[in-house]
Amino acid sequence: MTEKDFILESYPLTLSSGQYCWSSPSNIALVKYWGKKEEQIPENPSVSFTLDACKTTTKLSFNKKGGLDNSYSFSVTFEGAEQDNFKPKIQTFFERVESYLPFLKAYHFEIETSNTFPHSSGIASSASGMSALALCLMSLEKELNPEMSSEYFRRKSSFLARLGSGSASRSIEGELVVWGAHKEIPESSNLYGTKYPFEVHNNFKDFHDTILLVDKGEKQVSSTVGHKLMFEHPFADERFKQGHKNLSKLIKIFKNGDLPSFIKIVESEALTLHAMMMTSHPYFILMKPNTLKIINKIWEFREETGLYICFTLDAGANVHLLYPENQAVQIYEFIKNELVAYCQNGHYICDRIGFGAKQLPI
Repeated sequence: MTEKDFILESYPLTLSSGQYCWSSPSNIALVKYWGKKEEQIPENPSVSFTLDACKTTTKLSFNKKGGLDNSYSFSVTFEGAEQDNFKPKIQTFFERVESYLPFLKAYHFEIETSNTFPHSSGIASSASGMSALALCLMSLEKELNPEMSSEYFRRKSSFLARLGSGSASRSIEGELVVWGAHKEIPESSNLYGTKYPFEVHNNFKDFHDTILLVDKGEKQVSSTVGHKLMFEHPFADERFKQGHKNLSKLIKIFKNGDLPSFIKIVESEALTLHAMMMTSHPYFILMKPNTLKIINKIWEFREETGLYICFTLDAGANVHLLYPENQAVQIYEFIKNELVAYCQNGHYICDRIGFGAKQLPI
């Protein structure tokens, strides 16, 4: 599909008011997306586990405007409080998607949103937040055009979410989602995320993700700024090639269940992401001392026990601890006894692979 496929010339029905509510999960990338072209197009493909507990719930209420008002009209509340600082990002999102949702200026929108996890803490809140908003807007478009297929609905939701936040394209569905064109994955696209299409070994079903909250504060550098640093990065081209190669390797690993090789790729991808930030201009170190202590504890524990535990990182200090269901009891004891001490206020989140976004009753 191309961008033109997501433009509808007209709608058979009209609608004066209504409400929709969606919950959409965050996701954790295994092969990282870092670096993008114009229009939120990724420089390399990525693949992610969709999460379950870490999610955003968004309720969208709308009323048709009267008169000749030709502006975007919306209010935003986050966990019950008005959030004017969210408005610029939503304004930019509306500007990017208006050609695909031409009804946007015809309504006043009330956006009420909440997270099950700390905002701006290295968990992908933009992924869950922008995907939930995109799904609400698509519910409105589907009501204006009831003949819309469920496949078109999902793809366009991911397409729109991408224009708000690249990683949001991977939060519409589960359990494994690919975003970015890859020669070995049919129907993979730079425009939207697609469910991973190949066989997945039982070793990768019911995977856990325990998120160790090393730092719950604002990130030192936003993802938007971080991506821009790749434009003239001296190692950018090799990194983009590496992303393609690692996704190719994971296709075989997902099929044969090779957990040691999975661990090598996932941890290398996490460290490469941070290496790119540490070697950009300007440069950033987003890991904290406790991040490194946790990583070393994981390596020691894995060496001692032979358990298949590994880490990954987003663009922040928090550590995502990945491990299979059948080793969860032993690893959870390790988390409580050894790792919680390195978390801010002892806080961590227990999550696992989820199945994508859900529409909720109003």
